[in-house]
Amino acid sequence: MDYKKPKLLLHACCGVCGSWIPQKLGRDFKVAPYFFNPNIWPEEEYERRLGAAWQVAKNLSLQLIEGEYEPQRWFEAVRGREQDHEGGERCEICFGYRLRETAKYAKECGFEFFATTLTIGRNKRAAVINPIGEKWAKHFGIKFLVCDFKKDGGQERTREEARRLNLYRQNYCGCAYSANRNMDECRELTKSRSSGEVRLKEVSHG
Repeated sequence: MDYKKPKLLLHACCGVCGSWIPQKLGRDFKVAPYFFNPNIWPEEEYERRLGAAWQVAKNLSLQLIEGEYEPQRWFEAVRGREQDHEGGERCEICFGYRLRETAKYAKECGFEFFATTLTIGRNKRAAVINPIGEKWAKHFGIKFLVCDFKKDGGQERTREEARRLNLYRQNYCGCAYSANRNMDECRELTKSRSSGEVRLKEVSHG
């Protein structure tokens, strides 16, 4: 009997994190990587990480789906949490922002499951991320695949794949705040308005 694999939308936070996980999940699911990361700043960094994600997708013969890149909306979502430490409430808001959109897109486009590569990160706690995924799965009426991809050698397998593919490897999580950028200028990103929209300014290193 032929086994038809269920469709899974995999939120990919970067090329490196998305290099091994689709191979693992591909045994049981038809995986489509979804690059939705409006937290990444500046845009040049976003393009570098997107390029690595495309490189992985091509290598694995997967069709990468790129979500909207609207960083001004992300800055609005985390307004007031500029001073949070890495792994604090701002990060939880960020996880929720991205997983909500992933769940919504998955439901609208006929996927049966969604998941995220976020738990492969050494500072990304599955105990925080998985409940957020389950929350949005329940909200949209779709299944969330609960995982901790760090387990069972996942980080080492990911590093091996990144080296094999010679992928771009970033040195900070993604947002302006995690890059230790000037906090005063970061706050200006959420204060400046133009026609009801946040006007983005260049953020310098602090």
